[in-house]
Amino acid sequence: MLDMGIEEIIRKYALQNAIKFNGKANAGAVTGRVLAENPNLKKDMKKLGKEIHKIVNEVNSLPRSEQEKEFEKYSGQIVETEKEKKNIFSVFDIKEGEEVVTAFPPEPSKYPHIGHAKSIFLNYELAKRNKGRFILRFEDTNPKLAEKEFYKIHLDNYEWLGIKPDIVDYASDYVPRFHELGKDMIKKGYAYVCTCSQEEIKKNRYEGKECHCRILMEKEHEKRFEEMFKAKEGSMILRLKGYMQHENTTMRDPTLLRIIEHEHARQGKKYRVWPTYDFENAVMDGIEHVTHRLRTKEFELRNELQNYVQNILGFKQTKIYEFARFNLEGVESSGRIIRELIKKKKLIGWDDPSLTTIVALKRRGFVAEAIRNFVLSTGITKTEATLTWDDLVMHNKRILDAKSSRYFFIHDKKEIKIENAPERVVRLKLHPNAKEGAREFEAKDSFYIEEKDFKELKENKINRLMDCLNFRKKGNKLVFDSLEHEKYKKNPGLIIHWLPKQKELANVEVFMPDKKLVKGIAEPLVKKLNEDDVIQFARFGFCRLDKKEKNKLSFWFTNK
Repeated sequence: MLDMGIEEIIRKYALQNAIKFNGKANAGAVTGRVLAENPNLKKDMKKLGKEIHKIVNEVNSLPRSEQEKEFEKYSGQIVETEKEKKNIFSVFDIKEGEEVVTAFPPEPSKYPHIGHAKSIFLNYELAKRNKGRFILRFEDTNPKLAEKEFYKIHLDNYEWLGIKPDIVDYASDYVPRFHELGKDMIKKGYAYVCTCSQEEIKKNRYEGKECHCRILMEKEHEKRFEEMFKAKEGSMILRLKGYMQHENTTMRDPTLLRIIEHEHARQGKKYRVWPTYDFENAVMDGIEHVTHRLRTKEFELRNELQNYVQNILGFKQTKIYEFARFNLEGVESSGRIIRELIKKKKLIGWDDPSLTTIVALKRRGFVAEAIRNFVLSTGITKTEATLTWDDLVMHNKRILDAKSSRYFFIHDKKEIKIENAPERVVRLKLHPNAKEGAREFEAKDSFYIEEKDFKELKENKINRLMDCLNFRKKGNKLVFDSLEHEKYKKNPGLIIHWLPKQKELANVEVFMPDKKLVKGIAEPLVKKLNEDDVIQFARFGFCRLDKKEKNKLSFWFTNK
């Protein structure tokens, strides 16, 4: 349990965020504000995260008027940091008119997920906000990992997110350039060809010892370098002359080029000698004149190596800033594990509704703008954070709420008859704020409602079929009472969504995140929807129309 002072800090920012966004606070945004005011809380993020989610849920359950009233007592207590006054990219201190070229380098080996979305949006936004250029570069210099299908998958996914690269580049197209640079580095005494075994290299790097290959004459290394192009995989590597006692182990004579005997997805069997990630990254940033990069902090130790290589080759150093990954609670993101789960049929595919791959989020009905807003809201802090689905859902709901049409859906139907109910045409808005567009129902005395609603009907209470009529339960009978909503308020029971009993009702099934199918009936107008439309089934949730068939509509559940 956190102390009362911290709970107060959380509550004031939860209230502020809720008021700003139609009564619904976002836990991720609140976390950022709380940590900005009290950075010491970073040491116990797990406990802090639980308390924030608890208080955010409490605040979100309050009516808007109550939120505003409570927030009044915090007037003048909101801390706005210098960082907040600027923008999330202030870490670079970019001067007016400074050239900005950014890049995002995915490896075409798996489906992109929400972590990729954060990296690409950060680099894309940084470039666009500074009138710079953004490069999408495929890091495809490991032929064992690059797969043909994933090039298009990545391009399609990023296009859907709204990313428009100025340049699409492929590192594998520059392999001859890597060979030239490697040869040049040997001539200048910066690199050597090593024939030691992997075990020996690993042992020497651990112990900080130079191998015997390093002291050979440059002519010998030039000769060995030519032999590399015909040698067996694993027999030779080109290594940088670093410093074997360096505290940063990446600087202990790292590999620059190695032999990989594997057909490449784009280049076929054209090349056998391929650059490592470190060499490729430094060189490509230099060739493309990348000025700024934002990437996850597992690459932090590689900065020194990359800068060193760029200095040797005469490239301008790329300014790099690392940020912490965020984790979504209970979501698998490892490509290797996902592949295994798909193989074991525990996941339906890369678009399984439990995943945060872009294809999965898209198929569920998440919108690109919500994903953008969510990942940017997490900022570029180096502090690890664990978020929940609720944090992402909140951003999505804000957008869907404003534009999604409403429909009635009954998934566990109970037929009822209301005695003395008047025949009438009920006209309902497609959206509460819509000026145009409506649904019409011919209501008589027979209706379908949810079984659970029927079981909760209480004697003598006034119950209301939503926007239709009021009725009472009298023994085993349901009897018409009145039409006016004001009458219902005098002795309120349940407000129930419903469907008139008629032939034209649509057969619907909804695929849920737990992979269960919820089957039911919906109003006839849903038959006019198009595939990919995201709508809201009243009191059920937002759903995306996945497949439209003659006698059935198949939806994917998006979120509540």
